[in-house]
Amino acid sequence: MALERACIRSKRSAEEEKNMARESTRNLVLAAFFVALGLLMPFFTAQVPALGARFLPMHLPVLLGGFILGGPLALVVGLITPLLRSFLFGMPPMFPTAVAMAFELAAYGLLTGVLYQRTRQVFLALILAMLGGRLVWGVVSLVLYGLTGSAFGWQVFTASAFINPLPGIIFQIVFIPVVVMALRRAGLLKND
Repeated sequence: MALERACIRSKRSAEEEKNMARESTRNLVLAAFFVALGLLMPFFTAQVPALGARFLPMHLPVLLGGFILGGPLALVVGLITPLLRSFLFGMPPMFPTAVAMAFELAAYGLLTGVLYQRTRQVFLALILAMLGGRLVWGVVSLVLYGLTGSAFGWQVFTASAFINPLPGIIFQIVFIPVVVMALRRAGLLKND
């Protein structure tokens, strides 16, 4: 009887390990996919650089990654994407833009994943993550621009974080919940 229970437990453990390995592989592949999207999507706005600042093409994969991968892995996606894009393509400029964006997108990924996991409220998690990421970007930009002796005040923060990117913000608020809800209905979201 005890031997039979041990065999059942052992068989269950082996299955759980297989499932965990499969889930880890899935998450790494999806993380690489979101980084690739973050590298490629800005090419759609590259002909007019001001469009990138308005439509925020690197933000979409990171925000979606937060919902799909969870906070810790989406944080890594957000941190890597702007730095890698700057290194490979020279845009955005590494300092201070890509460095500040790395902190911003890392915050988006982490906050979206953690807030969604805790609340299961797509819209609430998205809005709070977007606000939190912009706040992180503002603080990091203040420090980085301060190191270069450049001015970074309230007006620059407000214009760069909320006014100029308003079309992208609106698009994110409309598009991302639709995608997340579709993935949720299809049973493709982690821990749903």
